[in-house]
Amino acid sequence: MATVARVTTITARSETSFEDATRSGIERASTTIRGITGAWVKEQQVSVEGGSITAWQVTLEVTFVLED
Repeated sequence: MATVARVTTITARSETSFEDATRSGIERASTTIRGITGAWVKEQQVSVEGGSITAWQVTLEVTFVLED
């Protein structure tokens, strides 16, 4: 039997780092999406106020296996 997967896009934001935004995004997605097998960081961006970074944001392409 063949395995079929789907890719969905999510965005996550952190006030700490890109790594934290990525981790938080995957952890949150895992609460509603079963079978996550990987993710690709498609885009990164920061918010800046007064010359300082205030938030880190990632756009993730999350891959998960479809259930029968």
